[in-house]
Amino acid sequence: MQSPICFRTSLLFTFLLLLTSTSLLLGTEKPIERSIADQPNILWLSTEDIGPHVGCYGDPDATTPNIDAFAGKSLTYDIVWSNYPVCAPARTTIIGGMYASSNAAGNMRSEVIMPKGVEMFPHFLREKGYYCTNRSKEDYNYFPPKNMPWDESSKKAHYRNRKEGQPFFAVFNYTGTHESKIRNRPHENVIDPAKVTIPKYYPDIPEVREDWAQYLDNITVMDRWVKKHLDDLEKSGEADNTIVIFFGDHGGGLPRHKRYAGDSGLRVPFIVHVPEKLKELASVEYGPGKRTNHLVGFIDLAPTVLSIAGIEPPKYMQGHAFLGKHQSETPKYLYASRDRMDERLDLSRSIRDERFVYIRNYMPHLPHGQHIEYQQRSNSTSVWNRMFKEGKLNEVQSQFWSPRPPEELYDLVNDPEETVNLAGDPEFVEQLSRFRQEHQDSYHRFGDLGLIPEPIAYEFGKDKSRRLMLDDAEQFPLDEIFDIAQKATIDPSSNFDALVEATKSSNACIRYWGAMGLLVGVESESTKVEKAINNSLNLMNDKSDAVAIVALEVIANHGTDDQRLKAKERLCGLANLENSNVFASIAALNVIDRLDNLPTHLGKSLVEIPVKSKDVQRGSGYVLTLKDKILDNGSQKK
Repeated sequence: MQSPICFRTSLLFTFLLLLTSTSLLLGTEKPIERSIADQPNILWLSTEDIGPHVGCYGDPDATTPNIDAFAGKSLTYDIVWSNYPVCAPARTTIIGGMYASSNAAGNMRSEVIMPKGVEMFPHFLREKGYYCTNRSKEDYNYFPPKNMPWDESSKKAHYRNRKEGQPFFAVFNYTGTHESKIRNRPHENVIDPAKVTIPKYYPDIPEVREDWAQYLDNITVMDRWVKKHLDDLEKSGEADNTIVIFFGDHGGGLPRHKRYAGDSGLRVPFIVHVPEKLKELASVEYGPGKRTNHLVGFIDLAPTVLSIAGIEPPKYMQGHAFLGKHQSETPKYLYASRDRMDERLDLSRSIRDERFVYIRNYMPHLPHGQHIEYQQRSNSTSVWNRMFKEGKLNEVQSQFWSPRPPEELYDLVNDPEETVNLAGDPEFVEQLSRFRQEHQDSYHRFGDLGLIPEPIAYEFGKDKSRRLMLDDAEQFPLDEIFDIAQKATIDPSSNFDALVEATKSSNACIRYWGAMGLLVGVESESTKVEKAINNSLNLMNDKSDAVAIVALEVIANHGTDDQRLKAKERLCGLANLENSNVFASIAALNVIDRLDNLPTHLGKSLVEIPVKSKDVQRGSGYVLTLKDKILDNGSQKK
């Protein structure tokens, strides 16, 4: 005979078994274990295209009472960089925890295969039981993985849809501050355009003032959006268990901010709130209403979120955790890149510490302010650009539209608007040398693949990760590529003979940078011009389209009339998607657009070229953008 205790235990076991069976039959969700329910929540409030132009950052014209109040009970980070001054590569860096340039994914709207073993970081949170939502911008340069990292990514995604007791990581993204919203007209100004303070690199004209005032008005509307989400969190009862991070996704939506490789294009507002209950997860400098110069980049967001959740960040992640259980040492530098921006080729690398910003320009013959069709839609951009062409600007206002020096160094304490380049100043030789060395070290430390021309990287990575280029030292000798790229773009005239030899290399990347050096460094000295042309003629039919295109620009600029015509004919052939991949076509069209008007017969040939690629979706539209620009500038459309 069973004892009463055994009998009661048997009945309890039978009841629990029946309850479990009934739940399975009815499809009832299994409740979350208590250990999971105790995990902290994480809420991101991200807003597009704003620099630190809010009240708590000292902007005299900002009206942001809710963000300012939030900062009053949180920690404000004064030096935070987006790592890229435009959305797609910035978000690519965030989601993978690796610099986009480390995967040759830094060009705008790329399509790149993620390296084996790399995951979009919410994947690790979901494995631990988190409910992960994104509302709703993705815009990653990676091909979508088979299993997307979000429980839901849509305009309806919300943490309230999780299971009872389930911790959440939720992203809400605000688009009302995007650059496109600055040109929404009619607009009734709240802030008086006549009273705003505009940066001195802008001309003081009505179009700039109107756009700047509207930019600030949009931030004020966003400020109310922030309050709504903070209020919703309070109503949910989860505020005491939720770490909240507010930030912008890169510099403001006006020119010389978004897409610019300097501090004004990369620095963003960044405010972190850690409730008292979770104070053990805060950083040592944390305190309500405090500020910090702790350097943070978007590369740090993935490891930090994992650290908050108690997950040790994977070794491949390149940032540092600044909150949570796995905090690491504060970095001494921030790093950023500018690669192809929409339809315009470019290549810059930026580094900053607490005081200085260093910009290394690998295409110094081109301005920061290239003609990007989408950017030109704002009145302030198009009028400012027109005034430059008409010679109506002063030296500081002209800098954005002028060819750049290969190196720029700015003292952000004494020159926060980055207008006085110290790279050639004898007093700052030590700083320049230090940043040069750090640029070289970081290139190797992170495996920066940006010096490999995009048409070459694309062909390599059609069916595999571009990160594998690091393992192919014969095709991609990164040390040699870095060395010749320095010679090509810093004092190429003094390195002329080495560049000529580089154009004869068996390696396409070396030939590319040799040709780039001839393009950037050729001077009026007749013997050098002749050598540059002759070597470029040898490359105009190079088996690498990327190499041929640079050589053709040298010929089109400096050759005889007959040579120039042949160079233009060859460029038009390479612009045709039937002959080249999309990125070679974009590169060829960039060169054609920089040349004088095409002969009529070549203009007519451009009219006929296809503009859609079977293999590339995100970047193929830039072929049409460039084609239309070239034909509109001439009379070939007829």
